Amino acid sequence: MKRIESFEEYKSVYAESIANPDKFWGEIGESFSWKKKWDTVLSGTFADARNRWFDGGELNITENLLDRHLAEKGNDTALIWEPNERSVQARSFTYSELHKEVCIAAEMLRTMGVQKGDRVCIYMSMVPELVLSVLACARIGAVHSVIFGGFSAKSIADRVDDAEADFVITMDGGLRGNKTIPLKTVVDEALTSTRKIKNVLVFNYLNLPTEKKEIDIDWNELKAEVVSANNYMKTGETLQSEDPLFILYTSGSTGKPKGVVHSTAGYMVWTAYTFLNVFQYQKGDIHFCTADVGWITGHSYLIYGPLLNGATSLMFEGIPTYPDAGRFWDIVAKHKVSIFYTAPTAIRSLMSAGDEFLEGKDLSSLRILGSVGEPINEEAWNWYHDKIGKGNCPIVDTFWQTETGGVMISSLAGVTPSKPVFATLPMPGVLPVLLDDKGNEILENDLTGNLCFKQPWPSMIRTTYGDHERCILNYFSTYKNYYFTGDGAYRDANGMYRLAGRVDDVLNVSGHRIGTAEVENAINHTHGVIESAVVGYPHDIKGQGIYAFVICGEQGAMQGASQGFEQEMVYSIMKTVSEQIGAIAKPDKIVIVSGLPKTRSGKIMRRILRKIAEGEFDAIGDTTTLLDPSVVQEIIDKAK
Repeated sequence: MKRIESFEEYKSVYAESIANPDKFWGEIGESFSWKKKWDTVLSGTFADARNRWFDGGELNITENLLDRHLAEKGNDTALIWEPNERSVQARSFTYSELHKEVCIAAEMLRTMGVQKGDRVCIYMSMVPELVLSVLACARIGAVHSVIFGGFSAKSIADRVDDAEADFVITMDGGLRGNKTIPLKTVVDEALTSTRKIKNVLVFNYLNLPTEKKEIDIDWNELKAEVVSANNYMKTGETLQSEDPLFILYTSGSTGKPKGVVHSTAGYMVWTAYTFLNVFQYQKGDIHFCTADVGWITGHSYLIYGPLLNGATSLMFEGIPTYPDAGRFWDIVAKHKVSIFYTAPTAIRSLMSAGDEFLEGKDLSSLRILGSVGEPINEEAWNWYHDKIGKGNCPIVDTFWQTETGGVMISSLAGVTPSKPVFATLPMPGVLPVLLDDKGNEILENDLTGNLCFKQPWPSMIRTTYGDHERCILNYFSTYKNYYFTGDGAYRDANGMYRLAGRVDDVLNVSGHRIGTAEVENAINHTHGVIESAVVGYPHDIKGQGIYAFVICGEQGAMQGASQGFEQEMVYSIMKTVSEQIGAIAKPDKIVIVSGLPKTRSGKIMRRILRKIAEGEFDAIGDTTTLLDPSVVQEIIDKAK
């Protein structure tokens, strides 16, 4: 697999990828190890969302990211783990060591009774055993579904049931900054209201007191059994190209999270190719992706993309501000990180902490900087470029989604043109278009429209688990024969793209997609709440914050509701949202109101609420169509 090394080469490669995708991706597919070569490179259409890539091929993805590197790179470092606490020693694994550990973990799962096609939910913090669990599933052909370690018991239960999982992997507890997360206790609570689980594999990390259930299996004890039997899974299970690799849940505009399904071969080819080219990976680079594996970025650019390229990937257990805002830069200096990939939220947070946390930090090893999760603002881009990259490091501002599997629009670091706050140009194989609201292609530049893709790519979503119609409805029905991202975008005079944010009711909070309906549903579970409406608003650190307008019963309905009552309600709402979804979804602002701006048909006018949330009180627009226009002024008065 060849890396693109010049802008002229990019233009040539891109033109070929669009004109003849079968030939283009077929040649790239040859770079990987196959148990049986494919029959067709691409089949299917957008119309029924049944695109298939490398169909008829047989492979195992872990043999491609581990086994095939052993001869030449067995002694090279594959994974570095940096712990939450500075006092704890970092761990590292060579490719040979990681291969052995994955083979052992795979045998552990087989011993438990996990079989090819079974769904396994993983609820762990950022420790190496999380990576081992993911890759062990992939080795035996089980479908992994990682659940972010900050989600609540209710969120876990929803995902376990939706995925029809039979097995769960967790740990006694995890560390996140100065907090200890009781992961096993949360899982126990979740499983009281789910389908019957066969077994829970528990990694003992912090020696926290936990209740031993009948279905629990101790990780360390099972590992000792497998090691003593000396019966490791040295060959990966044979999988079809289109066999599912993982399910990852993402919020939609309705309350129920969507189980995005990715298949084996297409995802492998895309993540490997995009990692190599976007980050211009070179042998010896240390790649530090700060994302949690509970999100797609951690899947694609902490585990799969780097390891498929034989790279060194660094994972970090903690958060950027603990014990202080210099922690990322200490890690960069300590491990001589060359590629650093993080979210605008983290950048803004560290920028706001002050430049004193950069003093004395050796960042000279950095070669490339990356941004992911949401559009980056210009101030953060400039600080990142000047203070972290010292003006010498190209920034790749990557646009992609859980559903796309990997980067779709981005500069190739130092190779294709870069422009502050612009994702810039599409990856080879990606054909972006802007559509107006009627579905007509906007052919001119210097205009904004709805961002769609016109041509399939290997790592695209295959389905939403258990509900293919939802997949069609969400991504392929708004505009016929196009994949609709749900985002607006601006295309400049040179054909470069800048993302303009969501056009539906999905919020992008710190790079994490959260559906407004999901948050409203959680708020409405709070005792005393009658109705709520949630919108996004600009947030200095998170990019987008969550603003909730809430109607309460009796005392809350009165304009003169006591301050004490409102404080109690706010506290209760925060607690309920944390329990229902997780702390990540807690509203940043809550206003108790007596009514919401509704049309006579009962529809909430969210446009008005967005303007209020943004502080644009003079830009509310026409309110005469509302059932009760006077409610708007009341909400404005409360919001000021």
